[in-house]
Amino acid sequence: MNAIAFEDFTPGEVIEGGPLTVTRDAIVAFAAEFDPQPFHLDEAAAEATFVGTLIGSGWQTAGFGMLLLQRHVFRGGSSMGSPGVTQLRWLRPVVPGDALRIVAKVEDCRASNTKPDRGFVRFAMSVLNGRDETVMTQAFMVMFPCRGTPPLPPRSVTLDDPEPPAEGEDAAPLLFLKESIIGQPRDLGRHLFTAEDIVAFGRAYDPQVFHTDPERARETHFGALCASGWHTTAAWMKRLHITRGRDIALTQRNGPVPQLGPSPGFRDLRWLAPVYAGDVIRFTCTLTEARATASRPGWGLATHHNTGVNQRGEKVFEFKGSVFWQWEA
Repeated sequence: MNAIAFEDFTPGEVIEGGPLTVTRDAIVAFAAEFDPQPFHLDEAAAEATFVGTLIGSGWQTAGFGMLLLQRHVFRGGSSMGSPGVTQLRWLRPVVPGDALRIVAKVEDCRASNTKPDRGFVRFAMSVLNGRDETVMTQAFMVMFPCRGTPPLPPRSVTLDDPEPPAEGEDAAPLLFLKESIIGQPRDLGRHLFTAEDIVAFGRAYDPQVFHTDPERARETHFGALCASGWHTTAAWMKRLHITRGRDIALTQRNGPVPQLGPSPGFRDLRWLAPVYAGDVIRFTCTLTEARATASRPGWGLATHHNTGVNQRGEKVFEFKGSVFWQWEA
């Protein structure tokens, strides 16, 4: 089933691939679904923002990196998934017309201590544009099957068939960063992952068989169709904006609304359990640190911890992110 194995990687080797040309339509379509900020949706609206021009969502850039990784590093095949990303940095915006390529270095290879059918490969990857500028860097690990070793049986999966979750009506004031409360969780509500959405996202950004083919997915160690980890993070972003929309509406009735800028990146992203078709994930965001920035007067940098928990109470992912946030009125 797999065209790539753990034994195909050697520490120190460098694998390159691309290009992939980014279109305006793709940028706007992704933003409309997952990250509807003005600087991702419309050139005129972007002029009045922190960014000043239309750019792609950073989560979409991560998706493009994954697509290039699957095409060139995985040789069009499937891995056994990733436990997470140690650090990701968005260094430059991606704009319409950019031709993206990747440079991935194999940092380390180690066999699993507990499961003889797989090994772990640690990568350091850069995504560059057509001007040879680095737009994103990423340090992460991927599991691959060991060639010639019988695979362990697929996990037993019972898929749920829930009703679509009702949208919440709660709202909280959106404060300037200087006034925001550290340590207070914000419930972002719930997101239903359907088979159709999982396959559509997988085909666009992460075409491994366990994200795109329900029948073949049953034969993998996941045991059933499951969402790309980048689909899970994009759904978190979608829920953040839906909840923030209610918060903005409440805040506008009483005073000015603080602007939010782009994110420079995140760290310690862990995909802890598969997200299967029919899973409903409740997302939460908690502000953990706030500081003013010297380089951008009037702006601050917020650090936040984020989690997703499924309907069975299992934590499926978490990460520590950061975002530029207007410091004071």
